[in-house]
Amino acid sequence: MIEIDGSYGEGGGQILRTAVALSAIIGEDIHVTNIRRNRPKEGLKPQHLMSIETAAMLCDADIKGTFPGSTDIYFSPSEIKGINDTISIGTAGSIPLLMQAIMPIASFAKEKTKLRISGGTDVAWSPSIDYLKEVTLKALKMMGYQADITLIERGYYPKGEGFAEIEIVPSKLRGFYHISENQNDNKIIYGISHCSRLPEHVAKRQAESAVKILGEIGKEADIDITSDNFTSTGSGITLWSGLSGSVSIGKKGLPAEKVGEYAAKEMLNELLSGAEVDVHLADQLIPYLGLAGDGSFTVREVSKHCLTNMHITEKMLDVRFSINHDKKKNGPVEITVE
Repeated sequence: MIEIDGSYGEGGGQILRTAVALSAIIGEDIHVTNIRRNRPKEGLKPQHLMSIETAAMLCDADIKGTFPGSTDIYFSPSEIKGINDTISIGTAGSIPLLMQAIMPIASFAKEKTKLRISGGTDVAWSPSIDYLKEVTLKALKMMGYQADITLIERGYYPKGEGFAEIEIVPSKLRGFYHISENQNDNKIIYGISHCSRLPEHVAKRQAESAVKILGEIGKEADIDITSDNFTSTGSGITLWSGLSGSVSIGKKGLPAEKVGEYAAKEMLNELLSGAEVDVHLADQLIPYLGLAGDGSFTVREVSKHCLTNMHITEKMLDVRFSINHDKKKNGPVEITVE
């Protein structure tokens, strides 16, 4: 059994999601302690519980300690199989984060997996459903990964009740290497600005603010605007270009212009750095690089999430990561799996 300290590094739910996914793939039992110990409210929340339970469904795992607030779980996997099911997180818990937990596992199944998941599609402290589809999946497909995501209904905090589908085909991962087409210089920035149960001008103002800021340094943006009447109320904007993206979620009292401004400035930070992938994509790619055992990319900076994922991946797989800083001041950082 592999012992994992859930308080290591950034000490959040990412440790749990990565550990459970890799446990299922290598067929080794894990015992995770101190789960989310560094968070204001430690232990498992509904979205973490559902991630573990869904992962267990995929590999017929025996699990212990899965209850709200638990800081200690056992996960004992068996054979990975494809499933076709509907999952409800039951809150505005992040659908993209649940997808992250099961995506590596499903690629090693014997049959394809199709899941319909309800919860939050566009919530704070999580990639948006658009980011997962337009940035994460684009990078993974370069590694041979096969999946499609379909947005059905957006869900925002606090109501949730969004709905999305993911279909994953078993595939063999290959290494990820520096690919010149990933560079974002002179590329159009795409995006979607959306709102539900709010005036349409909210989504328009988010988009206009982003376009204005991007245009100030000569970047062309093509942003779709959608206004819907879903069950949930909220707004947000996701931008992407190449393998970089940014997400900004609206909240009560925050002007729509500020929502768009945040997304645009975050996007510019990534594009102007000259890195191949953005800071958030980097940590998502680490387990896949470990599983492929081959690959390298550059990133603007190495986040705590990324370092934590490296630690867990090295602990569970026979790989090591190296971090090489560009000789130029403030140049991108290269991460390589060995």
